[in-house]
Amino acid sequence: MPRPTSDDVQAFEARATDADLDDLRARLAAARLPEAETVHPAAPGPRRWAQGVPLADLVDVVNHWRTGYDWRSFEERLDRIGQFRTTVDGLGIHFLHRRSTRADATPLVLTHGWPGSVAEFTDVVDELANPKDLDAPAFHVVVPSLPGFGHSDKPAATGWGTERIAAAWVELMGRLGYARFLAHGGDWGGNITTVLGGRFPAHVLGIHTTFAEGPPGLTTDGLTADERGWAEETHHFWRHRAAYAKQQATRPQTIGYSLVDSPVGLLAWILDKFAEWSDTEDSPFEKIPMDRVLDDVTLYWLTRSGASAARIYYESHNSLDPGLRVDVPSAITMYPRDVEKCPRPWARERYRRIVRWGTPEAGGHFPSLEVPELFVKDLREGLAAVLAAPR
Repeated sequence: MPRPTSDDVQAFEARATDADLDDLRARLAAARLPEAETVHPAAPGPRRWAQGVPLADLVDVVNHWRTGYDWRSFEERLDRIGQFRTTVDGLGIHFLHRRSTRADATPLVLTHGWPGSVAEFTDVVDELANPKDLDAPAFHVVVPSLPGFGHSDKPAATGWGTERIAAAWVELMGRLGYARFLAHGGDWGGNITTVLGGRFPAHVLGIHTTFAEGPPGLTTDGLTADERGWAEETHHFWRHRAAYAKQQATRPQTIGYSLVDSPVGLLAWILDKFAEWSDTEDSPFEKIPMDRVLDDVTLYWLTRSGASAARIYYESHNSLDPGLRVDVPSAITMYPRDVEKCPRPWARERYRRIVRWGTPEAGGHFPSLEVPELFVKDLREGLAAVLAAPR
């Protein structure tokens, strides 16, 4: 089994102070809330969320966060997986690392996005590393926190965009003894995974992503009706539902004050996306346990990373190199309720060796939380196809 090649990797534990948790509960109890939204559909459904998070829903989550949620259990889960820190390119990087007990395991880096965190993957790491089915592939799983997220350091200067992050991941994996590895990601993690496959083919065996972006300027000529629908839905999303991205790409510092100072403001900003981007008809909690959303939100809160995480949009929004091509084997999955879906003919213009194209029956932008068993199955099948591809 590979061992770290550097003494620079240190075991890590984080414990929120009782004072910080008491302060969080006090702020939640003293929150000043606006009046209810002015849309009141009679039945549950997406129209209830037309102006954002409904007041009644927010109040329910705030009350549970204050009186029922157990942050300590999440700290313990992170510790059981294994937490570490190391410095790469001058920046402290936090990561989870679970080595498989299997001799045939392949190294795999999982990269989260926004408004996610390492919390997206805590429930699937064990099954990926040591699957109950002995015929299933096994992986040495590494889950880094993006710069400015969670327990990774906050960059003090500009320059930490997706290209630099991908290069840092290659250094991180090499430091752990993984000279060649697989990569998976969605959202920003999918962008970074694409950069990994395109820029570092000597290190990346292949990729699996739920985010695929074709080069700009492609037409809908020749697309199927379903593919044209995907293109139209994605265009509508970016034209009418992406104010959050415009804000974080242009004024992350301004929104950052609210996100770092108000736990209710942070919760609403993130919960809105879990609701809108999940494969549900009304509340995200139809599929995702409330405590899993609060694991993510509380990690942002305690690490004061609302502003620093938002800056990834300032650094990298619309920055994927139009000329970047991915020649390593690639598995791509388009979940049906994700907010940005790329037609396969467009994807083929960038990803030159698509060895598997998945379209699961359920799932949205957060599949590892919404449909974890389906996510693990799809990821395994995709990576198995990548590993079986001719070199």
